[in-house]
Amino acid sequence: MHNTLEQVFGYPQFRPGQETAITAVLAGRSVAAIFPTGSGKSLCYQLPALLLPHLTLVVSPLLALMQDQLAFLKRHGISAGSIDSAQSREDANEVMARARSGELKILMISVERLKNERFRNFLQQVPISLLVVDEAHCISEWGHNFRPDYLKLPDYQRQFNIAQALLLTATATPKVIADMQSKFAIAPEDVVTTGFYRPNLNLLVEPVRGQDKRRRLVEWMAERPGQPSIVYVTLQKTAEHIAEHLERNGIQAEAYHAGLPHDRREGIQQRFMAGRSNCIVATIAFGMGIDKSDIRNVVHFDLPKSIENYSQEIGRAGRDGQPSDCLVLANRDSLNVLENFVYGDTPERDGIRYVLDELKASEPEGQWEFLLGPLADQSNIRALPLKTLLVQLELRGLIAPRYAYYAEYRFKYLLEPEALLQRFEGERRDFVAAIIQTSPRARTWATVNFEAMYTQYSAERNRVVTALDYFQEKGWVELESKQMTEVYSLLHSDFDSDALSAELHEYFSRHEQTEVARIHAMLEVFATERCLGYRLAEYFGDHHAPERCGHCSVCHGQVARLPEPPALPALVDKNFAALCGDFIHKHEQHTGSVPTAERLTRFLCGISVPLFTKLKARAIPGYAALEEYPYAQVRHWADDHLLD
Repeated sequence: MHNTLEQVFGYPQFRPGQETAITAVLAGRSVAAIFPTGSGKSLCYQLPALLLPHLTLVVSPLLALMQDQLAFLKRHGISAGSIDSAQSREDANEVMARARSGELKILMISVERLKNERFRNFLQQVPISLLVVDEAHCISEWGHNFRPDYLKLPDYQRQFNIAQALLLTATATPKVIADMQSKFAIAPEDVVTTGFYRPNLNLLVEPVRGQDKRRRLVEWMAERPGQPSIVYVTLQKTAEHIAEHLERNGIQAEAYHAGLPHDRREGIQQRFMAGRSNCIVATIAFGMGIDKSDIRNVVHFDLPKSIENYSQEIGRAGRDGQPSDCLVLANRDSLNVLENFVYGDTPERDGIRYVLDELKASEPEGQWEFLLGPLADQSNIRALPLKTLLVQLELRGLIAPRYAYYAEYRFKYLLEPEALLQRFEGERRDFVAAIIQTSPRARTWATVNFEAMYTQYSAERNRVVTALDYFQEKGWVELESKQMTEVYSLLHSDFDSDALSAELHEYFSRHEQTEVARIHAMLEVFATERCLGYRLAEYFGDHHAPERCGHCSVCHGQVARLPEPPALPALVDKNFAALCGDFIHKHEQHTGSVPTAERLTRFLCGISVPLFTKLKARAIPGYAALEEYPYAQVRHWADDHLLD
């Protein structure tokens, strides 16, 4: 084990917790490794993978993390591969062939890949020694970043006959750890935690009124010229505005968020990594997979979404062990906006009922086929909670995923059809001719007609798609695929739709309450009179941190008394007709009914749901007009007026 550490990875010794976790894995036990961000969790599977007899299967939630880790493994001569949506079919087939032959030691996939029945069949043919779950807190409904597809992982471990699992995370409370343990049968002695206290991080919470935050941020950054820094904000538009404000005040800064084109995001990230850009103003889209050791400042311009998010985000500072500052510009102004993010993920009961009715309607075929986007639109449920709902239906034994496919393929000729045909002979030439003939071309794009290919040429869909992928790889066509279609087997349809929709709505409501409580727990930590480092460690169940770190704002004698938000005008004085009239009218036109109080509240609080996109709700007067008010107050006000 030590030889492998030195000869393959080039490390003279293990970091805290690594040897304990690796020894337990090599002894054949399932393990949970909970280490702070940047403290070497990945080695806990990379080293055992070389010593275990069969494949190590790694499930990771982020493509960027996978690519970084694959590049690291490649540099160290370790046989590793990934299967992801960005790959060609040939590349994926090559990786699978290496796994079948036993040459591949590590295979990295996203959790969504396991929904594909063909891929699951492939895994059942490959002996697997170890299942690794990266960002394992995603499996827990008590976790801050719950991903519904993770709930199926214990079932897959049994299905693929994988003897042991290794769970990796940087942020797990005692409740989440207990949940992870029970789902993967991990013994208490095989939960390895190294503590959450980072002695080189100066945790600072500074109470600042909303109107003073920009001035204070400029002061702070001006005192630290050229230091690599991340400024976190909640909204994409805030990232743009704050980056512009810093630039106007002589501080070079770039905005980064999920709304930017992929190439632009890549460029910003590369400039930051290379030190050509030193200040990034970002939403939480930035930072995952960033392995820059010399980040000196992490500033939360807006409140983070939870203590777990805060811990993860400050964990990007000072990975080189040098002192680094983590500042929160704290007040309660954006509290209701944060809570509104939570309320938007709770489906309306009618929406849940719609999904259950669609499921029942597929009973004669024995399988349920749908496009996620249109189902989200028709049920008015956002994509993530809709996925959560589907997993809940799986866990209740009503459905099982079979596979997913793109309903529509279209291509643009990069050489003339006749020239394309000339490249083939015999039966293959006839097959290509059939694709050309059955794919009607508009001005630029030709749309593939799979039905015509099957009826006229008996060509299976897979063969047509494989041919098109090949054409694209050769540079003969440009290929586009659209409309991802999910296919599930229907196992039971004898459920009571009313009772089940009520039960599922209650499940989502409980989750909503947990998330809102998480926001308030974070405020309690920031306003604590005890050492911030100690309180943060205590939240994660680490009781070994010093009771006084000596360098946080509380230890400096600055307890944060968070200013209350400015008093808002009483809702009773608001003009209901002026705020809601246009929306109610448009809603009636589109749906034939008056909006419920729940839907009206979402409109007034600026909480986007699929129906609002169709209605172009953002352009309707009144949208987000009450976003600074507590959701429950707005709901009560809307209820009263709808009853009048």
